[in-house]
Amino acid sequence: MYKPFDLSGKVALVTGGNGGIGLGMADALAQAGADVVVWGTKDDKNAQAVAKLKAHGVRAGARKVDVASEAEVVDAMGAAIHEFGRVDTVIANAGIGGGAPSFSEMTIQTWRRVHAVNEEGVFFTLREACKHMIARAAKGDAGGSLVGVASLAGFEGAGRNQAYSATKGAVMAMVRSIAVEHARYGIRANSIAPGWIATDMTSFAQNSAAFAEKVIPRVPMRRWGKPEDFGGIAVYLASDAAKYHTGDTFIIDGGYIIF
Repeated sequence: MYKPFDLSGKVALVTGGNGGIGLGMADALAQAGADVVVWGTKDDKNAQAVAKLKAHGVRAGARKVDVASEAEVVDAMGAAIHEFGRVDTVIANAGIGGGAPSFSEMTIQTWRRVHAVNEEGVFFTLREACKHMIARAAKGDAGGSLVGVASLAGFEGAGRNQAYSATKGAVMAMVRSIAVEHARYGIRANSIAPGWIATDMTSFAQNSAAFAEKVIPRVPMRRWGKPEDFGGIAVYLASDAAKYHTGDTFIIDGGYIIF
């Protein structure tokens, strides 16, 4: 019987997994049978996420982690592997926004803060995951799925958001390079590029009349994306159905980029 989407026995880790797109993916992974670890920066949201995930009958855990801190990421990855025994899928989803009134007015502080989380945080997270998966492969247990969450801003011009768009383009390029190097270990690496999704990060746009009039009508699906719209791609990438799929970028945007 063909059951490639059954994630029973697998462990997934989702950074920024206590809300928004991250929680949408974590919840779907749990429903598919995976044990799930979420990282977030707010203890209360972490606890709420764990309760939601455990309701699906799987093991779930959370840890307060600032992915911009190399030491915190190293410690947290080690703790997850120790507690759950292994990590099969790692989704580097944690990210922040950070624009400026104009590019010429963007400060180096803004630039570095966004890069610290969105680019270096992904680097730390996926690097530590690779170490674990390579070590497993050396013991005859090859395989693993790495995912970096990027954005349409990595493809399109995002005025006044050059720091953000630069990090998202970097994530896609980084993931492709990881894919090439690690395929020999059975490790797959792919990225996801969300479009306009209704989360806390886009609350400013959701409350904008001009945005509602000019941008959302350009989405062929005629609506904002929702966190749960990312459940399917998360389960696919974590599953054996994707065992020969690597180095790709999945655009989940309701058709916005093509219109």
